[in-house]
Amino acid sequence: MTHQEKHFTGSELLRDIVIGMSDGLTVPFALAAGLSGTVKDVNLIVIAGLAEIAAGSIAMGLGGYLAGKTEQDHYNSELKREYEEIEAVPEKEREEVETFFAELGLSRELQQKAAAELITDKDRWADFMMKYELGLEKPDARRATKSALNIGMSYIVGGLIPLMPYFFVNDGLEGLKISAVITIICLFVFGYFKSRLTGLNPLLGGVRVAVIGTIAAGCAFAIARLIGG
Repeated sequence: MTHQEKHFTGSELLRDIVIGMSDGLTVPFALAAGLSGTVKDVNLIVIAGLAEIAAGSIAMGLGGYLAGKTEQDHYNSELKREYEEIEAVPEKEREEVETFFAELGLSRELQQKAAAELITDKDRWADFMMKYELGLEKPDARRATKSALNIGMSYIVGGLIPLMPYFFVNDGLEGLKISAVITIICLFVFGYFKSRLTGLNPLLGGVRVAVIGTIAAGCAFAIARLIGG
């Protein structure tokens, strides 16, 4: 009988999509809702919405790129330091390797043999210390660029959903009603599948995301109405 692993491994892609889609669905929705409370010209709402989506996707994508570069720079810095320690204090570094094997329950003899085999290759030794001493996995060299594109595109897709109804109506409030229904449904579906992939209660996750988006849009609409009189 073949055993199939059911662990979810696309955590980085999922994280990028969640970041982009959650903000993309919520921020333009709240902006359009706020404008609908005071602006009669639907074209102005559409233009403002598209401008926000463009600016938001660039800002979010840049944030993802910088986060990816920071992760990569941190890893490279720690790897360089690890090589320096292997050169400067090899016996101490070897003891740390043996300690790791000891914590796995290996006998003293096996600890020494395993450590002796591992340290014959300095690259393998450094990679081992990075992973098991510092808990750092080697990041994808293209991670920063991938993250920027994933987050930026997810933001655009998410942002166009609440804005689309305004392309087909002549009244802001009418567009808001249609947009609210579509966006709340999308927020729920998005939250449902996000929670399902991450092992959380999908119904609760869907409701939570939908409620947050609705509150944000409702507050924006109320504030715009209050200020606009």
